[in-house]
Amino acid sequence: MGAATAKRLGKLLVQSGTITDEQLADALDDDSGRSLSAVLVDKGYASEERIGRVVAEQMGLAYIDLVQYEIDPNAATLIQPDLARRYCVLPIAFQDDELVVAMADPANIFAVDDLRIVTGYEIRAVVAAETDVSAAIERFASLATNVDEMVGDLEDAVGVGVSEEAEEAADEAGPAAKLMNLVVTTAIREGAGDIYVEPQENELRVRFRIDGVCQEVLRSPKKVHRQLISRIKINSGMDIAEKRVPQDGRFGVVLDGKAVDFRVAVLPTVQGEMSVIRLLRRDSIMLSLEDLGFLDQPLRRLMEALEKPYGCILVTGPTGSGKSTTLYAAINKTNDPKSNLITVEDPVEYRLEGLSQVQVHERAGLTFASALRSILRQDPDKVMIGEIRDKETGTIAIEAALTGHLVLSTLHTNDAPAAITRLTEMGIEPFLSASAVNCVLAQRLARRLCPNCKEAYTPDEVALRRIDFPMPDGKVPTLYRAVGCKKCNNIGYKGRMGIHEVMVMSETLERMTVEHASADELKRQAVAEGMLTLRDDGYEKVRMGLTSIEEIMRVVV
Repeated sequence: MGAATAKRLGKLLVQSGTITDEQLADALDDDSGRSLSAVLVDKGYASEERIGRVVAEQMGLAYIDLVQYEIDPNAATLIQPDLARRYCVLPIAFQDDELVVAMADPANIFAVDDLRIVTGYEIRAVVAAETDVSAAIERFASLATNVDEMVGDLEDAVGVGVSEEAEEAADEAGPAAKLMNLVVTTAIREGAGDIYVEPQENELRVRFRIDGVCQEVLRSPKKVHRQLISRIKINSGMDIAEKRVPQDGRFGVVLDGKAVDFRVAVLPTVQGEMSVIRLLRRDSIMLSLEDLGFLDQPLRRLMEALEKPYGCILVTGPTGSGKSTTLYAAINKTNDPKSNLITVEDPVEYRLEGLSQVQVHERAGLTFASALRSILRQDPDKVMIGEIRDKETGTIAIEAALTGHLVLSTLHTNDAPAAITRLTEMGIEPFLSASAVNCVLAQRLARRLCPNCKEAYTPDEVALRRIDFPMPDGKVPTLYRAVGCKKCNNIGYKGRMGIHEVMVMSETLERMTVEHASADELKRQAVAEGMLTLRDDGYEKVRMGLTSIEEIMRVVV
């Protein structure tokens, strides 16, 4: 920013009351070479957002919050990163045959003229914070560099055979490897749980699932797709020539001193093969049960069940609700050198020292049931079964729990009481379930409110009563809601925690199970015996300021 431009901006800020003449003079005396905006922000005289809004208002332009704005990748990669950095500008969208460009200094007519010549579009300038523009430039520059390199190398590769394609994709220094490494490292550093590589009709889309919500991070030409999928297959140990049937695999990396495993699934679609890559952070399995967001009462109930020498503990919930993490936390709590603990999983998500883990292989005949039969001949004290999927597996698991083994497993049901009726539907005798099951844990994952921007408010009493929110003293409580800031990418939430429901099998519940009671009847009795339902647990965490009513309504109610 030149001296004349800085003085013009300073005059606008003084006229708007944003800063004083003294503060402007102090900032202009700075000889660090930084822009006036950066100096004012560093000295605490004004925020970047306030400066941007003043500039936008004075020039009759729109102000854009780039953290929240969904930038069009096709627009962002339209100009070279060097040009974007020189003027601190970034194209963010196409609108009415014009190119919308975010600028820290929209008064820079040289920048506007150069952009018009380079892109061939008429320029519609909008104002954004300087650091936001710079951060977005770097994010798209790194992606654009890799994608451009890869597209260039693929121009003549459309007709290559399988062996040539495999050779190109296997090149560790090749563009496909670079692009995959970039996607993987970005996903790890942004805390993603899943990576989606999805072919569209004319392009390739890459998305991350962060805190349970999908976010698009990259769009590129469709010709990139084949090489990227081939690279994913090679890394995951899949057959690169097979493109007609689904395949599964895994690989691992170490980044910033932390080991991360990746579970990969490739699925043929009408547009080509798509891939979903699940990130499994090894440090997450070292979490204790206390770290998973349990309230005191449900945790105490679960711990009592884990301390028993035999019986069955079931964890239920939909896919992606954290069942595996909870099971591993329970294993960490119960595992010791004096006991023999064996797991049978499909797939083995985390590899742990100190216990024996068996990988199911259906095509080779190694099913949950056959593995479990063999495991019981190894004299285990504790057994973890990845999932009870059928009558045969369920029957062996229940019988193992009745013959001196502590069995941990998962089921897909909506709540804890439904797990008992689900076993009966599988064909397992109710009297066996009643005797074997110690407790059932149902869970969901809810996003935590960002501690830096969450906002206290007094909700409407009628609305609270409509959703049966507890108000023991009759007073409307002060709750918190999501707002959004730069630290949480303007989402309002950062991180997740468990919402839990622990049903302990009492004599009454055992008798009701034998009498074929429904899930609703079991639930009423369990609540009468002190069970906190998923909704009760969620509402208590809302009251504690950990999450919002809207989030609990989304995942539980």
